[in-house]
Parts: sequence; structure tokens; C-alpha cells
Amino acid sequence: MQMNLDAAFSALADPTRRAILARLATGEATVNELAEPFEMSQPAISQHLKVLEDAGLVTHRIDGTKRPRRLAKPGIEAMDQWLAMLRNALEANYDRLDALLARSEQSKPEQQRRNTQGPNKQSQNNQKRNTETEKEEDDEQVDAQN
Repeated sequence: MQMNLDAAFSALADPTRRAILARLATGEATVNELAEPFEMSQPAISQHLKVLEDAGLVTHRIDGTKRPRRLAKPGIEAMDQWLAMLRNALEANYDRLDALLARSEQSKPEQQRRNTQGPNKQSQNNQKRNTETEKEEDDEQVDAQN
């Protein structure tokens, strides 16, 4: 059976079909058993089951006049593998983010040390400039008086 992920995820878009899959996760069920919790006809449930079967998520067996449905392991596993690939990619992204944040945290003390030294040096330089400017102004006043 060829698994079509598009069909499988499209089948899961409907809440009734998701509920049917949840029910089948507990074991096999006939169409009538599956229809019990829903306020819809047996043909409507049969239509939902057809969508799920076409998507490769549900299969059936013949038991006399009954056709109990059950989850189709290959279809569920194919979706699970695809989702696992996304989970792994997401985990790799989180790992890279964690590493970046750890490097950022490690560099914080260095930045803080620079920041605490930086303003002091700047204020020292400003004071030095102010003193030099005051001396120049004093020298100009002395020259102007002479």
C-alpha cells in the first residue's frame, strides 16, 4: 500500500475522522459501533471511513456479514516517521538556540566588565579634556592681559 501523506493529513482535518481514529485506537469496531457516539447516519460514517481507508489510515477485515475496522499500522507509522523527522529538526533548532544562548550568557560577564570599565575610562578622558580646555582658556586670558 502506497502511503500518501497529503491524503492522510487531509483526512485528519475533520474532527469526526479524528474521533473515529481515536476510537479505533482502543480496538476494532463495526460501522454501527463507530456511529453510536455521533448524531449522523451510518452511511455518513461509512463515507468518513472510506476517506480514512483511502488515506491508508484504516483497514477492515471480513467477519461473516460484518466488516470491523481497525487502524492501519503502515499508515499510522508513515505519519509518525514524518512527524519524527519534524521533531528531530525542531530539536536540532532548539539545541542550536540553547548553544547560542549559552555563549551569550558566557560573554555577559565580559561585556559587563567592559561596560563597568568603559564609562569610568570615558569619564576620566572627559575630565582630562575638561582640565586641558580650562588650562588653554586660562593661558588665553593671561595672554590677553599681557
